[in-house]
Amino acid sequence: MIGLLGTSLPVFIAITVVVMGFAAYMTGQALGNNWKPVSHLVIYVLLLGLADRFLTFALFEGELLSVTGYIIDTAVLMAIAMFAFRINRVNRVVNQYPWLYQRAGLFNWREKEVRD
Repeated sequence: MIGLLGTSLPVFIAITVVVMGFAAYMTGQALGNNWKPVSHLVIYVLLLGLADRFLTFALFEGELLSVTGYIIDTAVLMAIAMFAFRINRVNRVVNQYPWLYQRAGLFNWREKEVRD
């Protein structure tokens, strides 16, 4: 597991999932609430992945240039950020345009049916 992640599993959970996962969630929430495109989210999460690799290296002597570690860390952060982005985008659409849209599950909305 150390070779694949570039660090140990407890360090991966502590740094990637908890610390940087919180940052990814907040990033997704901010971009979802402010009508920013998903392309901005992708760029920010790629940078968060670099910060995650550096923290792992600086604090716990993990591999700095672990390509598989970076890919796995960034994929986890991307999933967390996309989750937050989509939930907040749906909330924003449904709350801002309640006469047009209604919630259709956790990650989607639909147009309201017009009754004559």
